[in-house]
Amino acid sequence: MLQAIPLEHLLWLAGALLLAGLATGILAGLFGIGGGAIIVPVLYEVFGAVGVSDAERMHLSVGTALAIIVPTALRSFLAHRRRTKVDDSVLRRWAVPVVAGVVVGTVLAAVSPDVVLKIAFVLFSALMASKLLFGRDSWVLADELPGRVAMTLYGFGIGASAPLIGISGGGIATVVLTLYRVPIHTAIATSAGLGALIAVPGAIGYILSGLSHLDVLPPFSLGYVSLPGLLLVGGVATLAAPLGARLAHAFTKRQLEVGFGLYLLIVGLRFVVALFANL
Repeated sequence: MLQAIPLEHLLWLAGALLLAGLATGILAGLFGIGGGAIIVPVLYEVFGAVGVSDAERMHLSVGTALAIIVPTALRSFLAHRRRTKVDDSVLRRWAVPVVAGVVVGTVLAAVSPDVVLKIAFVLFSALMASKLLFGRDSWVLADELPGRVAMTLYGFGIGASAPLIGISGGGIATVVLTLYRVPIHTAIATSAGLGALIAVPGAIGYILSGLSHLDVLPPFSLGYVSLPGLLLVGGVATLAAPLGARLAHAFTKRQLEVGFGLYLLIVGLRFVVALFANL
């Protein structure tokens, strides 16, 4: 049952969403990601504060995050494209398998319980944080990108994981590309191009799958997409994304890796706590 909340608490929640939007936009530009790794944990806490049930809370967080990612990732990509060489050949090779993966991942998310989405986010956080914090330049698979089959499998995997976690796939794509010695700034810029490609079908899938649950979702929800969350976080994030793209060139590769890796560890541990709390 959704609960009424005092005006001062409502204002605090709105402030938290606006700050999340600012952080999302900046980090989207910094790392070539859509910001889902930031948005999902924040929305999860906000929706819990307004009384969204545990059965719907993670789905609403992920669906809203995917909708927010659409303009954020697009703005980030355009900002990077002006400053960095984007590998268009990678985007062309990944376009079809990525969209196919998104469709499969969205269907899986629609029929999966809340705990599955939490576990997926924890695994994503652990893998990404390990690579960012402990990875070395010598950790490579080859000196150039693999052939069509391997690239197709990578694209499908990135697309399928995104709707389960609520991300644009840019973080995973960046890791994949750097494992084949693609320069970090080129990898970030290219990965940013996947954001809208993944988020649009993903968000549509969450809207459709949540229409039958509107009676237990907060007001102004469009399926599993919260319109207030979309406007508050997405609006600020879209404006802040170009700033992040400029900042990316002011930090060293290692500084970017450590900062984002620590953040992923923190939010991953938060969802581990939530998983054990429900046992």
